[in-house]
Amino acid sequence: MNLKDYRKQKMQDPAFAKAYEEFQPEMNVIRAMIEARTSQNLTQKQLAEKTGIAQTEISRLENGTRNPSIKLLQRLAEGMGMVLDVQFRPKGTTQAAATSNG
Repeated sequence: MNLKDYRKQKMQDPAFAKAYEEFQPEMNVIRAMIEARTSQNLTQKQLAEKTGIAQTEISRLENGTRNPSIKLLQRLAEGMGMVLDVQFRPKGTTQAAATSNG
């Protein structure tokens, strides 16, 4: 059984599905941080040098053991030459649909 099939099977359990959905916002932030860093071809160490944030802290953020503040996310964005963009969108819409309507 592959991971996709396993997740599909587990999502049949209402308790698991609820916990999974509740964790998605955190996963979205983690995914966005990693994708932003890797899109700039930066290692965690290089990003640490650019931002003054310890590499160990960046690692904790990326593996989900530390929750970032907005100020910390702003520092990361600045270090990558990016702008932090936080959105609220209706449930059930994709990010692409939400941005095309804005």
